[in-house]
Amino acid sequence: MIDKALRAPKETVLTPLVRGPLRRLHPTVVTIAAAVMGVAAAVAAWQGAYLLALGLWAANRVLDGLDGTLARITGQQSDLGAYLDIVLDHVVYVAVPLGLALAAGTPAAYLALALLLASFYINGASWMYLAALLEKRSAGAQARGELTTVTMPTGLMEGAETVVLFTLFLLFPGALVPLFGLMAALVLLTVVQRVAWAARAL
Repeated sequence: MIDKALRAPKETVLTPLVRGPLRRLHPTVVTIAAAVMGVAAAVAAWQGAYLLALGLWAANRVLDGLDGTLARITGQQSDLGAYLDIVLDHVVYVAVPLGLALAAGTPAAYLALALLLASFYINGASWMYLAALLEKRSAGAQARGELTTVTMPTGLMEGAETVVLFTLFLLFPGALVPLFGLMAALVLLTVVQRVAWAARAL
């Protein structure tokens, strides 16, 4: 919902890091490091080390923001890099809830996990194919002046909201079932929102 508004401030904050100690790194190295941190967060959550998992999750999010800024500042943007970023983000988005559900180990947690992952699956189709259609119509990221490789159709649940909810998952593992249910409901509302937009615009 607020991702587009946050992109410019994020670039302002991260640019000094990219122009300084990180400028010699390849963006793909940062992307892979982010994924490693994210999967490690999932493993820590599975083992009940929630504060460690929270720290690793925060590291994942910082590194995930850095790779794109690094690519833009150093002129190393590539379609492969953007593709890997999306794929590895989704690996982390699956791994962290899975680790939490395994730690809870209850039928209710597994059911809530299934609902959450089902909402992710449907949401992926709702925005990725819509993004592809917008790019096909020359109404994508480049036409809109966006910083991403492909346009990210807006909705109620985007990256910033995902960060907040995953953080709540790790802070309050005892409330995992209602939190999973809340996120699944918000994601599915976002799907409805995008489908309604597509019905009007396409």
